[in-house]
Parts: sequence; C-alpha cells; structure tokens
Amino acid sequence: MSIPQNLKYSKDHEWLAAEDGLATVGITQHAADALGDVIYIQLPQVGDRVEAGQQCGEIESTKSVSDLVAPVSGEIVALNEAIAEDPGAVNTDPYGTGWLFKVHIAEEPGDLLCADEYIAFAG
Repeated sequence: MSIPQNLKYSKDHEWLAAEDGLATVGITQHAADALGDVIYIQLPQVGDRVEAGQQCGEIESTKSVSDLVAPVSGEIVALNEAIAEDPGAVNTDPYGTGWLFKVHIAEEPGDLLCADEYIAFAG
C-alpha cells in the first residue's frame, strides 16, 4: 500500500494535506480498497461547519454505504465537483483527482497520524 509521506491521516481512514490553515481532504487507498467500487459520494456543502470525528457525508459503493468523517473542525470552502461525475476517482487516484473537499481549519485534533503511524494502524 502506497502512503504519501507528506499527508496526515485519521483513524477513520481520511487523509489531509494542510497548508496555511487550509486542508484538502480525501479518503485513503486503504479505505477505497475496503469500500470497493465507489458509485456515489454525498459531500458537505460549501459554508457548512464540520467537526473533527463527526460524520459530514457518505460514500456509497457496490458493497456498502460508509460515513465520511471530518478529520478536522472548520468551514467547508470548496468541493471537488468532478467527484459527482466520477466518484470512482477515489478508487483510482485517492490522493490526487479523488480528493473530496477543502476546509478552513478551525482546530486540528492532536490524534492525526503521520504516514508511518497510519501504516502501522491500518496494517
């Protein structure tokens, strides 16, 4: 499993790339593989406030429906509009074109994992 070293990870299998108080969020390859073929993603809306560790959307695959959990608290400022047309991008490129949303970070939780910690956690 290829895990980018420059990202932070949640125990709910989301990743985030944070810079200057803005985080891009997606799901990890581990989560995408576990879900199977993703067919629909319900994202929060721009302007919504999300809380770290709380559900902010859903991801539907051919196997199941799973909660999308916010890895940080803050306000949603952008959505990956292309994901509605091609939700399978989270399977094929979860760390690139499969990103889900951007959030202005209000508070970053202390329980985010570095890549090596996530690898050990996810196994």
